Amino acid sequence: MDTDTAPTTASGTQTLMRGLQLIECVAEGIGDVRGIAQRLGTPRSTTHRMLGSLVQAGWLHHIPYRGYLLGPKLLWLGQQASEQRPLAALAHPHLALLAQQTGDTVHLGTVEADEVLYLDKVSGTKGLEMRSRIGQRMPLASTGVGKALMLGMDEDRWKPLHKQAQQARAPGKPALRPWRQWLAEMRRYREQGVVMDLEENEYGIRCVGAPVRDISGEVVAAISVASALPYMPDERMARMAPVVRTRAQALSRELGWSGA
Repeated sequence: MDTDTAPTTASGTQTLMRGLQLIECVAEGIGDVRGIAQRLGTPRSTTHRMLGSLVQAGWLHHIPYRGYLLGPKLLWLGQQASEQRPLAALAHPHLALLAQQTGDTVHLGTVEADEVLYLDKVSGTKGLEMRSRIGQRMPLASTGVGKALMLGMDEDRWKPLHKQAQQARAPGKPALRPWRQWLAEMRRYREQGVVMDLEENEYGIRCVGAPVRDISGEVVAAISVASALPYMPDERMARMAPVVRTRAQALSRELGWSGA
């Protein structure tokens, strides 16, 4: 009986994975049948049938002359996922308060598969729109949130993550600081309990970040304040450091941390 059902199970799994990959394509902005078929390596006729099924089930929208967009079921699932992550729910009031205090954009992130995953974002009041978005992944070693997360790691993990961030540099992106300089800065940040992103991830953008700890004292998340260079000169970053650290500690206490 197992032998008889194995091909059906394998086929069903393949169909499911293709459907999920198709949804990911649409989420990335590939909204036409031809583009999706090329990405998935499937015939256009097969791709069109899959798209039709997903539209009918509510997972996708189809807008004539524009293409396919994420549908209402995914919006609902995204909301449910957000509500079921207590960290994001507990953190949001702290992020909102920090954004109000500073006027800058505030992020919350956590480690996922050796990258920083952005869980929340609260825009500031200066009219600047950061390219970051909830659900985005970025290299740990080149972002303010990421480096704050790395403060909770053993130092022997730092060098591979630094190398990984270097290799992930896209054309037009800033070069990462050389390893020895980066290491010296991280050691200093660890003593201070706060990190700086000095245009290491994006030209013209600076960040101040701090780790968030849980009841065990482990770093489980990080927050950062980000703004454009004219609003983030060195002296303001120095003033911002205790503000961000204090807010991260307040969130940590809500998670059960009792440190100083």
